[in-house]
Amino acid sequence: MEDVITEAPPPSRFLLEDLNIFTRPAPPLPSPFLVFSRAKSSENLHPSLLVIALSSPSVYVLHHLPSKFQIGTLILPEIPFSGNSTEPSLKDKSCNIYTLKNADESILIVSVQYPVTPERSHDVAKLLVGGQIIPERVLILDSIQSSHFRGKLSRDDDLAFKLETSYERINSDDSHLVTGLDYFPSGSMVDGLSAALLAQCQLRKIKGTLCLSWPEFGISSKLLVKSILQKALPGLDLTSIPIEDDSSRDKVFDSELYT
Repeated sequence: MEDVITEAPPPSRFLLEDLNIFTRPAPPLPSPFLVFSRAKSSENLHPSLLVIALSSPSVYVLHHLPSKFQIGTLILPEIPFSGNSTEPSLKDKSCNIYTLKNADESILIVSVQYPVTPERSHDVAKLLVGGQIIPERVLILDSIQSSHFRGKLSRDDDLAFKLETSYERINSDDSHLVTGLDYFPSGSMVDGLSAALLAQCQLRKIKGTLCLSWPEFGISSKLLVKSILQKALPGLDLTSIPIEDDSSRDKVFDSELYT
């Protein structure tokens, strides 16, 4: 006969997720919002092109673009301001909005320099595309995630692909925004903020293009992004942008920035 006193107790019948019902849920996070420095901040912006930089190389290239000035920022309440500089810096955790000089705000640039979790991606995408900013065309620059790519990737490979909304792919009267790139291979996956932005463009019937490049860091990746921007904005002078081998400094960006 078994000894019921000294015998090990049976395992709990509760699953780990069942135990969470006894804890108080965390309060909801405040919604992200846009802040503009200009007087007419209550009016919607209607740029002909909105460029959104998510990858480290694209943030680097657009940061060194001389013909831009800041008009606003996107505030994500859970991201602290501590440690940010007064002037835009690559080390800041920020999301600044710029316009090109002498462009009459027809081209806007958004530089996303902090990680956006998948749970917040939809809210941020709605703000940047279709909220106070209603663009005619959108160009999103991100990096390929090796874990989501169908195939092997080497640091020696220089690759770039694109995805387009159906409105960009079918209804381009003049030409596609970015030419010379193959479409992202079938079986590979894109998620996070870049996917949410492209989905928002698709829902609102906006011509949207997502460009994905590899590797994530280094000189070759910056040159690749520079080439993509030159195709999309042929009138933009990018010759003065320094291309330095600062891949170690690039890695200060959180890896969640690309998920």
